[in-house]
Amino acid sequence: MSLIQNKVVIITGASSGLGEATARRLAASGAKLMLAARREDRLKELVAAIPQGGGFANAKSGGTATYRVTDVVDRAQVEALAKETLSTYGRIDVLINNAGLMPLSPLDQVKVEEWDQMIDVNIKGVLYGIAAVLPIMRQQKSGHIINLSSVAGHKVFSGSAVYCATKYAVRAISEGLRLESNGEIRSTNISPGAIATELISTISDQDTAARMNEFYTIAIDADAIARAIAYAIEQPGDVDVNEIIIRPTRQEL
Repeated sequence: MSLIQNKVVIITGASSGLGEATARRLAASGAKLMLAARREDRLKELVAAIPQGGGFANAKSGGTATYRVTDVVDRAQVEALAKETLSTYGRIDVLINNAGLMPLSPLDQVKVEEWDQMIDVNIKGVLYGIAAVLPIMRQQKSGHIINLSSVAGHKVFSGSAVYCATKYAVRAISEGLRLESNGEIRSTNISPGAIATELISTISDQDTAARMNEFYTIAIDADAIARAIAYAIEQPGDVDVNEIIIRPTRQEL
């Protein structure tokens, strides 16, 4: 039996990309999912697929899933998400902080509203998720928080200063959580490189968008990250996978 089976997992940003791929893969291993995102129509479609084994034809144990429309920048909504998960399943084993934005631009474009967006979603959204589940996990004396950072959390790229700052912050938060775990809470930071998702569609600066569209021609499938997340979750309780960096083989940076 997979160690993922019957784990209660919250996934933010679950309506597409890494979140959707992860939901499908964990469902195939029998996880109990609470899916969160802003787009209810996409969440409904994904939940409808879960009883069929998460969309995998060879899945042996289909998971179960429900959803709650959630904007991670609203702390009250994130708290309600955790409470509904606890009410539905009786516990929370894993939180996957996946929701994120990447509206890249050079600093001299002064796109302050986009900077604010990235700080709100990429940093505060992660913190709100942790704040919502950590007391529950402490009471259980077990839990696992998985944060999605980026290779941009390891290296600063031109035109990406604010985005990189948010992803460096996610790494710092993940490490702080590990240091304060008291042997109860597992902390995993996952840093993807170029992955085929909707992330680059949030770039409004035309020159940066053109450059990133060319760069992302090497992007790999989102399931590559889903497999890494599953690997971290399925380790025995005394094993804490803290950091994984995943790039396309052809990605240099």
